[in-house]
Amino acid sequence: MIKSMTGFGRYEVSEADHKFTVEMKAVNHRYLDMNIKIPRKLNFFESSIRGLLRQYIERGKVDVYITYEDYTENTVCVRYNRDVAAAYMKYLTQMAEEFSLENDIRVSALSRYPEVFTMEEQGPDEKELWKGLEKTLRGAAENFVQTRIAEGANLRDDLVGKLDRMLVHVDFITERSPLIISRYKEKLREKIQELLEDTRVEEPRILTEVTIFADKVCVDEELVRLRSHISQTKEALAVGGSVGRKLDFIAQEMNREANTILSKTTDLDISGCAIELKTEIEKVREQIQNIE
Repeated sequence: MIKSMTGFGRYEVSEADHKFTVEMKAVNHRYLDMNIKIPRKLNFFESSIRGLLRQYIERGKVDVYITYEDYTENTVCVRYNRDVAAAYMKYLTQMAEEFSLENDIRVSALSRYPEVFTMEEQGPDEKELWKGLEKTLRGAAENFVQTRIAEGANLRDDLVGKLDRMLVHVDFITERSPLIISRYKEKLREKIQELLEDTRVEEPRILTEVTIFADKVCVDEELVRLRSHISQTKEALAVGGSVGRKLDFIAQEMNREANTILSKTTDLDISGCAIELKTEIEKVREQIQNIE
């Protein structure tokens, strides 16, 4: 299937203690360019996020917006530092002995000494966080791909229509080209006859001139290659996949053949048809820029 490079996807996963939201949108780009906006708390997942999204996207400038809401209230815990408390007790006991003082330290007093108890913010469970984030990313990416596929189907149908119109122009040039040679031959014969009056016209000489002219204006090879390029483009559109770059190259070759036909012809009808052909090719090239 053909996929457009433009697309949009959104997905949300809401749990009891958190909510993830991922939005994705993309426009045309020669390569894959991802711009990810993510909460600082999730920065360490950026490499994993890029790796996951590459499974779904090959080309395009993609903007990814990730939001995370944490509903948990108990994110702080108390930590008892036993070694610190033991050090305090050691020196307090030493002081009591050295200065003959009563050792009146109680637990309530010791607990108020610096660093005996500390408050620590509980770090997130990375595995659980990634589980929720991955689910949200895949949901958004799948929705994103579906919009690309839908738009890609429209692009394919439009391109096939343009290719069919190109074939009409190629058929016209193919049918008309031999007439140009025969008409040139007749005009040449008439002109020579007029100049020489009653003198017999040498047929070999006329044939030689016609052959030289035919060689100059012959576009058979260009027409054959154009048909081949059109056929290849249709086949690529039918097979699908990431064919945008390939089709862009083929379109450039089509344009080259049309330019050659236009430069060779001396017939106004063929010139007009070649111009129409170039116009259709340019439209095809523009549409191909939208294909992944």
